[in-house]
Amino acid sequence: MADVIPVVVCLSRSGEDVAHRVAALLGATVHGREGRVARADAFFPNALAHVRDLFAARVPVVGVCAAGILVRAVAPMLGDKRAEPPVVAVAEDGSSVVPLLGGHRGANRLARRIADALGGMAAVTTAGDLALGLALDEPPPGWRLANPEDAKAAMAAVLAGAPVVVEGEAGWLSEAPRPGTGAPLRLTATDGPTEGGMSRLVYHPQRIALGVGCARNCPEDELAALVDAALAEAGIAPGAVAGVFSLDLKADEAAVNALARRLGVPLRVFDAATLEAETPRLATPSEVVFAEVGCHGVAEGAALAAVGPMGALFLPKRKSANATVAIARAPAPITSLPGRARGRVALVGIGPGQAEWRTPEASRLIAEADELVGYGLYIDLLGPLAAGKPRRDFPLGGEEDRCRYALERAAEGVSVAVICSGDAGIYAMGALVFELLDRRVHGVSDAARRVEVLSAPGVSALQAAAARAGAPLGHDFCAISLSDLLTPREDIIRRVKAAAEGDFVIAFYNPVSQRRRTLLSEAREILLAHRPADCPVLLASSLGRPEEAIRYRRLSELQVDEVDMLTVVLVGSSQSRLARLGEGPRMFTPRGYARKIEGAA
Repeated sequence: MADVIPVVVCLSRSGEDVAHRVAALLGATVHGREGRVARADAFFPNALAHVRDLFAARVPVVGVCAAGILVRAVAPMLGDKRAEPPVVAVAEDGSSVVPLLGGHRGANRLARRIADALGGMAAVTTAGDLALGLALDEPPPGWRLANPEDAKAAMAAVLAGAPVVVEGEAGWLSEAPRPGTGAPLRLTATDGPTEGGMSRLVYHPQRIALGVGCARNCPEDELAALVDAALAEAGIAPGAVAGVFSLDLKADEAAVNALARRLGVPLRVFDAATLEAETPRLATPSEVVFAEVGCHGVAEGAALAAVGPMGALFLPKRKSANATVAIARAPAPITSLPGRARGRVALVGIGPGQAEWRTPEASRLIAEADELVGYGLYIDLLGPLAAGKPRRDFPLGGEEDRCRYALERAAEGVSVAVICSGDAGIYAMGALVFELLDRRVHGVSDAARRVEVLSAPGVSALQAAAARAGAPLGHDFCAISLSDLLTPREDIIRRVKAAAEGDFVIAFYNPVSQRRRTLLSEAREILLAHRPADCPVLLASSLGRPEEAIRYRRLSELQVDEVDMLTVVLVGSSQSRLARLGEGPRMFTPRGYARKIEGAA
């Protein structure tokens, strides 16, 4: 999965030229304020809401505007600084660049890069940068700080005048040594396990590649123990590991993925041909392995493929009952990982479409995706968040093609977001994705079965309608689709009868279509046999959109012709009420608290 590229936000025409210069420098898109910016890749109506949405999605933001606007936008969302994306303010004339947030997560470097290109000044205010010209808790790509919890005390010591001593070789630390008084702060560069503390920050060059292989369903703790033992034998600190590498057939192996998560590094895989090309460099080639997977060594081959021709095997293959591991070392930190990532399909429910009802997790998965897949209207509803991303639109009726395409693209190592309205698991693409993965006939390729599948919850039409109405789902409820395209008509009728007899509040999805006009009226007649004629019914259309319409009817007065495919029909139970309150009608279903009070009395 690619790193998230910053978005350049422009609020006025006077900042357009600078915004486009910054975007060209960063390979980013320009998002402009509607009516105030002439040229942009995407437009938004409300600056505060849009910046807040990007920030929630962990998208780095470069705002060509007053710093105060960005501050007001993100202030309600500030929390853990370790998870905050960079936020940088750029003056409209490019004269100053201020990293507001995420200074030690790339904002300081980003600000300096922009300032250098614009000929302006980067107003960096973090302590380590001011005292030493570098951020002690933000080493450059390819390096990892082993004890970040001690960085704050270390920077305080530097500001108090402590001498700084560099141990080991690290070109980026060449400007750090300085005289002073008192106990020195040591900056140690090593790929070996070294004890850090408030007076010693330990930096590991990530030039170590872990090659691993394992039998199917290898226990996670077995592989972890084997790797720990190998690192200890080699004298390598876990922080010096750049990545976990294996054969592509192991992309979905739980133990391998758990190992990468535990070490906090990416997993990358190679095909058998790439690993077979490393055979001349293997220490322990195996004909048995070749017969099984098409290469003479998985662990050693993957480690060597990761470090390239200038790297070398550092620790030959070590094995347990179900796993193998080998260690290779590159001549320099590995900043661009070879191989391909495990592909991912993110099932994203965007609710009715408006940004305010979209969860931060959904926005983040969309921002992280390499490609967007879905019905064109749903992708369009994302507005600026989809700008600049490759997309593949599918028509209504092309659901299976849509999901199969997403899975096969993920099989190539692509991160795909399948965009669904409402919630992806409620009458949407979630079930179909898993069905295709489970099918043995007319399913998907073996490679597609190895991709990662995530699902982000969204606000369903059922929830949105209930929120607009009041609290009609205060007691037991169910949802029934009246579409007979995939469900036999007799099954639908049977379910309506069961829900009527059970006295459930019912949300009818897909109530009518151009050709299907009778099922809703049949459902009304079934329900009238079990609940009163004045049972409240909510008709909710285009929820969360400008054309939203909320109407109430009595069950006996429900007419098919006033319902369309964009309407959710919510029928109350025999206990549901329509209360006339100051704000207007409010539909609710009592939970039974009145009976509880009466019983207590």
